[in-house]
Amino acid sequence: MAIEILENPIEMVKAWLVEAKSSEISDFNAAALSTLSIKGKPQVRMVLIKSFNDDGATFFTNLESQKGKALLYNNFASICFHWKSLKKQIRVEGEVSLISDDLADKYFETRSRPSQIGAWASSQSKKLESQQTLIDKVKSIEEKFKDIAVRRPSFWSGFCLFPNLIEFWNEGNSRLHERVEYIRSGKKWNRSLLYP
Repeated sequence: MAIEILENPIEMVKAWLVEAKSSEISDFNAAALSTLSIKGKPQVRMVLIKSFNDDGATFFTNLESQKGKALLYNNFASICFHWKSLKKQIRVEGEVSLISDDLADKYFETRSRPSQIGAWASSQSKKLESQQTLIDKVKSIEEKFKDIAVRRPSFWSGFCLFPNLIEFWNEGNSRLHERVEYIRSGKKWNRSLLYP
């Protein structure tokens, strides 16, 4: 099926996400996030993109994790959605910035209480002595917030990737895939077809 080309690639991303939500078994909003470590080594991991709009792609993490440190050091990154059920993918490159405390607080409030506790309990990316250590830490945090709302920890927030390049890929027969690339130029997007 041919790619339906729109003038605004942000609207195309939104449309493809809606389509993926109805076809993917789970985590339709999962994307591979690529960053560079402080030592300049590439790192990639999966994240959940919680919103994608004119501001960009927003995801959340522990700021002291590997990805948090990498993004605070080098604020350029790339994400890639891949939907096997649709035989489509979207690649996005751009500059990443921390979201406001207000936005981070609002999102944190929507998380389940166990997920909020988990954000406090996990020293993300650091070495863990045993699973029991984590279980004990969770119990300690549960006791700390017993009968009160769990507030967002200062070391946990969100990043927003502001796209300067968006590429749409649609699987074709005989490896003759369709590729459409958009590159931002000020407030406009320049569009090109790419060879597969």
